[in-house]
Amino acid sequence: MKEVYLTAIEKYMPNEAISNDEMENYLGLINGNESKSRGLILRNNQIKKRYYALDKNGKPTHTNAQLTSLAIHKLIKDKINLSDIGLLTAGTSSPDTIQPSHALMVHGELGTDNNMEVMSAHGTCNAGMISLKYAYMALGTGEFENAICAASETLSSWMHARNFDNEIDKRKEIEENPYIAFEKDFLRWMLSDGAAATLLQTHPGKTGRSLKIEWIDVKSFANELETCMYAGCIKEEDGSVKGWRELSAEEQKESSVFTLKQDARILGKSIINYGIKHLQSVCEKRNLDLDDVDWLLPHLSSMFFKKEAFNKLKETIKEIPIEKWFINLPEVGNVGAASAFLMIEELFHSDKLKVGEKILVMVPESARFSSTYMLLTVV
Repeated sequence: MKEVYLTAIEKYMPNEAISNDEMENYLGLINGNESKSRGLILRNNQIKKRYYALDKNGKPTHTNAQLTSLAIHKLIKDKINLSDIGLLTAGTSSPDTIQPSHALMVHGELGTDNNMEVMSAHGTCNAGMISLKYAYMALGTGEFENAICAASETLSSWMHARNFDNEIDKRKEIEENPYIAFEKDFLRWMLSDGAAATLLQTHPGKTGRSLKIEWIDVKSFANELETCMYAGCIKEEDGSVKGWRELSAEEQKESSVFTLKQDARILGKSIINYGIKHLQSVCEKRNLDLDDVDWLLPHLSSMFFKKEAFNKLKETIKEIPIEKWFINLPEVGNVGAASAFLMIEELFHSDKLKVGEKILVMVPESARFSSTYMLLTVV
C-alpha cells in the first residue's frame, strides 16, 4: 500500500450563521404554532449557531450539489487543476435526487471537461467517511495519485415546516425522558447545512502541513440492532421497516414517510455503547494505545452525549482527557456526513497542530448503528 495524505481541506457554509432565536424564521411554524420543545432540545444539544441553504421564505438558496461544488472549487484554488483529478468521491444523507447519484450530480455541477471516476456514498453520518475510505484505498493501491473527497448536507429544506403538517408537540414526554426529543422535532433543532472537500495525494503537500492517513476502520452493527434513524419508510411494531414503494400515496402522506425520524427507544442505550465496542476492537486490531492520541475529534449529534461518551470511554478502555477533545458542534450545528470533515478542517487551519501528533476521528451513526474510526498523523 502506498502512503496517502490529506494535503488540503476546505469548507463552504451557505449564507450567514443563524442563531437559536432565528431558526423558526427559516424553518417555519408547524401548523402555525411555535415549537414548545425547541428550548428544551437546544438546552440539551447546546448548539448556538447553524447554517441553512434557505431564505426566510423557505426557498432553497443552494442545492446539495452546488454547495459541494463550491467547496471543491475553494479547495483546488491555486493548488491543483480539476483536469488533473482522477477520482471524485462524495458522501451525503440528503442528496438532491434519488437518481442520479449525488457524486454524479456534483461532477456535473463542477463545470469541468475532465471525465473522472466518480463514487457516491449514501447513508447518514458515516457517508462522508465511507467516501473518504474509498478514495484512501484507491490511492493506496496505486490506482490514482490524487483524489477529491467531499461530504455535504442540505438538511434544512428537509426540516422545513411544510414537511411536518399535523405533527404533535410532545413537551411532557420530553421533560420526563430527554431521549424522546431525539425524534422528528429534535432533528429540526440540531441539523445544519454545509459542505467540505479534501484533497488526497500519495505524497505530503509541498507547503504547509499534511495529515497522513494511517487507517480507516468501519464497522456495522446492523446484524445486532434494529433501525433507529430512517426516512422513506415506516417502522413496524416488531422493529422491521416497510419501504415507501410498498405504501400507497395516501399512506405515504399519513405516515410522513419521507420525513427524517429517529427511534428514541433504542438510541440512548445503543449509540455510545456500540461506538465504544467498536473502539475496543480497533485498539486490539490496530494496536492503538489511547495514550498516544493527541486529539480526539468525536462526531456528536448533541452535546448531551459528551459526558456519557467521556465516562464510558474511561470506564471501558482508557480516559482521553477532555482537553484533547476537539468539537465544533455548538458553532456549526450537526452537519451529518460532513461533521467530521468540518472538525478536521477547523483544526487543520488552526495553529494548534504540531508535527508528529496523532488525531483520532470518531463517527458513530445511528441509522442502523455503524461507526468509523480514523487515525491521522500530522506531518
